[in-house]
Amino acid sequence: MTVISKALALLDQFSQARPEIGLSEFCRLSGHDKATTYRYLTSLEGSGFVEKNPKTKAYRMGPVVLRLAQVREQTVPRKATVIAPLETLAEKLSETAHATVLSGDKLLGLADRATKKHSTRVVVDIADFPLHATASGIVCLSFGQASLMETALTSLDVHTGQTPASPEALQAAVEEARAVGIAITDQTHEAGVRSIAAPVFDQSGQVAGAIAIAGLVGRLTPDRDSEAAQAVIHAAFEITQSWGGQIPDDLQRLWSEKWGVDAAPELN
Repeated sequence: MTVISKALALLDQFSQARPEIGLSEFCRLSGHDKATTYRYLTSLEGSGFVEKNPKTKAYRMGPVVLRLAQVREQTVPRKATVIAPLETLAEKLSETAHATVLSGDKLLGLADRATKKHSTRVVVDIADFPLHATASGIVCLSFGQASLMETALTSLDVHTGQTPASPEALQAAVEEARAVGIAITDQTHEAGVRSIAAPVFDQSGQVAGAIAIAGLVGRLTPDRDSEAAQAVIHAAFEITQSWGGQIPDDLQRLWSEKWGVDAAPELN
């Protein structure tokens, strides 16, 4: 890993739950000594990737990140194209729909929409989705490049008693998803939450992310799996098309055989 990549890797420590990070915490999170961490942060600050909060002296994302994000969305639109399918999916299933996008071997939250029907709903506040512990991650492992599994196996953190926390358990979850074309998880990342996810593809022909529905176990019950799977698959077709991709033929056949979905009709 080059000096530049090590410096930029510090940006991965920011999240919605941790928007500001002090120097000492950066040292702890990154594993670098204080002098090295300060040197990296000084370089990032000079380039506008981070800035200091004048009151707390902690570091936060800098303005350059916003500009680059805007350029990225304008040239390779991702977020704008998932909003409508997410809203329709959330309304159809009365649960929380969310989309993720792959950035290298990281699965990042892209957008989400919550149901308006229930006052109690799943809140998706994950910035970096664990590949082994979420339906979105498992479906990407199942249909994505081999390097994703290599990454997942390096960090099998236990989130609940249902998390696939061993290579064998994760492989079993992946094989189950491959057999039906989607991933269904039951409280693997958060207690009380079930999720169903399908992969989405872009113009490269590779898995580019996932579309998922997350609901409380008392509402998104197994007897709704067929209904939910069909809706999620329809959304995967729609998003894949808008991203310039195509669902692989073998996966289309699997979706048709297992879930009776042959194309991408409007979600209504």
